[in-house]
Amino acid sequence: MSFQRPPAVSTGDTVALLATSAPVPSGLVERAADRLSSVFGVETVQYPTAERTPADGPAPPSERAEELMTAFEDPGVSAVVSVTGGDDQLRVLSSLDADRLRRHPTRFFGYSDNDNLRLFLWRLGIVSWGTTAHPDLTVDADLHPYVEEYLSRALFAETLGTVEPATEWTDEWYDFESGEPRSWQPSPGWSWRDRGTVAGPVWGGSLAIVEWHLQTDRFLPDPERLDGAVLALETSETLPRAERVGYLLRSLGERGWLDRFAGVVVGRPRAFSPEVARDPDFDEYRTAIREAVETRLDRYAPETTAVFDVDFGHTSPVFPLPLGATARLDPDAGTITFE
Repeated sequence: MSFQRPPAVSTGDTVALLATSAPVPSGLVERAADRLSSVFGVETVQYPTAERTPADGPAPPSERAEELMTAFEDPGVSAVVSVTGGDDQLRVLSSLDADRLRRHPTRFFGYSDNDNLRLFLWRLGIVSWGTTAHPDLTVDADLHPYVEEYLSRALFAETLGTVEPATEWTDEWYDFESGEPRSWQPSPGWSWRDRGTVAGPVWGGSLAIVEWHLQTDRFLPDPERLDGAVLALETSETLPRAERVGYLLRSLGERGWLDRFAGVVVGRPRAFSPEVARDPDFDEYRTAIREAVETRLDRYAPETTAVFDVDFGHTSPVFPLPLGATARLDPDAGTITFE
């Protein structure tokens, strides 16, 4: 299957900010808008959902769906950026008109709960990118150079090209009140399960969202469209146990899907969240996730290449993983290239 990359953004174009999932405090929306303007040279417009606050709660699913379609159809909007994630965007999908989105492909940026929309766009053959306004464009005193480099490519270029591992990372919460710098540590880099160089369109996203789509069974692609694709998974801020990652892959294996994928890309896991009672050691946690993935691949897809601790998902910094784009995984060179 071929995928369409919506037209690239140009300097001076308008980017729409929408709360396609949950709203955030208005100050954070303004902070993201300021950085889009000052760093990337684009104008921003806030749609009504982005002006809501957490006290308002998310807009009704049908309103969020209509707003997204309106933004896609707006000739003055070159890209749509979701302000943040959430936990109920799945309910938006039944109100979407696939033809309206397909007729007006627009670059969409979002991840976490927004992977619901991205998987919907995947079925339409439209590439989308994994960045949200908050936290990616709001945290830290200055935008991280790694985030700036790859978001610039995602906005203005045809493809991300070759992506390199970040040299540092953190999963600390940023304190907006104090503005104190977060602590960064050297990145462990990526690690590979080498079964040769492979390439295919990326499908997947946040572990929970993939689970919901498998459970709902309403918005999944035809299995044949996954032949030769690359499965992407990341574990979000909920810190799921490694066993749960393994259970998902086991389910994909029993469904007859896991060996359809040519490759697997696993995001660097967050190991700290003040909202979760668990506090796993990062090295132990990422090792356990890798072992859970490899155990299922050995059983169901022994010839599948995999790469772990990749810079996408819920740690910092990250590149905007594009669902639907063709990813070339080259274990010898240690690179991921989006072709």
